[in-house]
Amino acid sequence: MRLGGVGRQSHSRSLTAKQALLTLAIALLLSVLAGAIELALDARKMRQEIVHQTQYRLELVDGTAAEAAFQLNPDLANQVIEGLFGGGRVASVILRDDFGRIMAERYREYEAPSGWLTRALFGDILHYVELLEYHTGSGSLSEPVGELELTLALDSLGRDFTERSLLIFSLGVVKALAIAALLAVAFHAYITRPLLQVHDAIVNADPRQPGRWPKPAMGGHANDELGHLVESLDELLNAFQQGLEQRDRLHQISTMDGLTGIANRRRFDDFLAQEWQRAHRCGHPLSVIFLDIDHFKEFNDHYGHVAGDDTLRAMAEALTRVVNRASDLVARYGGEEFVCVLPDTDLEGARQVADRIRRAIHDLNIPHAHSTQAGRVTASLGVASAFPADGRSNREALLAQADSQLYRAKHQGRDQVASHS
Repeated sequence: MRLGGVGRQSHSRSLTAKQALLTLAIALLLSVLAGAIELALDARKMRQEIVHQTQYRLELVDGTAAEAAFQLNPDLANQVIEGLFGGGRVASVILRDDFGRIMAERYREYEAPSGWLTRALFGDILHYVELLEYHTGSGSLSEPVGELELTLALDSLGRDFTERSLLIFSLGVVKALAIAALLAVAFHAYITRPLLQVHDAIVNADPRQPGRWPKPAMGGHANDELGHLVESLDELLNAFQQGLEQRDRLHQISTMDGLTGIANRRRFDDFLAQEWQRAHRCGHPLSVIFLDIDHFKEFNDHYGHVAGDDTLRAMAEALTRVVNRASDLVARYGGEEFVCVLPDTDLEGARQVADRIRRAIHDLNIPHAHSTQAGRVTASLGVASAFPADGRSNREALLAQADSQLYRAKHQGRDQVASHS
């Protein structure tokens, strides 16, 4: 029998599944927060890279662009424009001479609209103007010969940032899943599995003997909270065991006669009620034997109460030797009176048991100077039987019949068996 009457929960409700889902949720939340921080840092880094790369490209073509403007060479100017326009991030490039006339220019045919985030991130770093100066000779000052204007494509920058963001976010999710899996495995191995061992040990404990539960060995948890939990459970279950044992002892004391060691009147009443119901369901007979020691008051007066108690104990032992079926009951009814309950026994069978009891008492051969018989202790017995299933009798009537037969046996001379026909 399992303690608590429950088994292992379904996988969807198990501690392992809940722990794994919780770990995953925490890992994903942390990955989102970390990803947001990483995206902000990456956006700052990307801005710096864009500015640096654009300025570097402008510096590379500065000399050639200045020469084209100084010489008013449109072919060279177009070569400079084409060189700067490649790469996909440039929206327009214009080269002007020192009079502001356009020598070469190039525009993107179409620029996709960009969102507010892209404009907020890169709107202030799109436009660049490089003043072109030409050195005519050594020792002479540089003269401005024109300017080079470059504008970056906002949609291209936004597309590059989105691709980088997706990559960063994807890597963050993968790392979160990997961390969650590692945490779930580690937590299961170190925490959940020992807890499940404790759970199984409690479930498989015998509720009739909880102190003998299969206490699990905690290993590495001997000195931590889990080990302390197991020790506390062990103490609790042992306390339950002691309580059950104490309850059983008290129950045994409350249903046992202290002098003779057999059942007392309380136990007899409960047993008779139980067997009456069972006989009623099964349609079986139920018999009762009342027994009273003859002239017991005179025995006590002559031999003393100590000898009287010894006689009562000897009488109880004789009864239990004869009435020895596991289904039968021998009880002390009160004083020197005893009662036997014989389930599944009809009147004839009960009378035979009563005759054997009477002979067993003779075999005790206990001296009794005031006995009406041959100087030894005897007893009178009354027998009654009923079929509870027929509905014509009840427990009280059965006891009254057995008691009436007992007194009939006494009135007829004692040391005999009387039965109700």
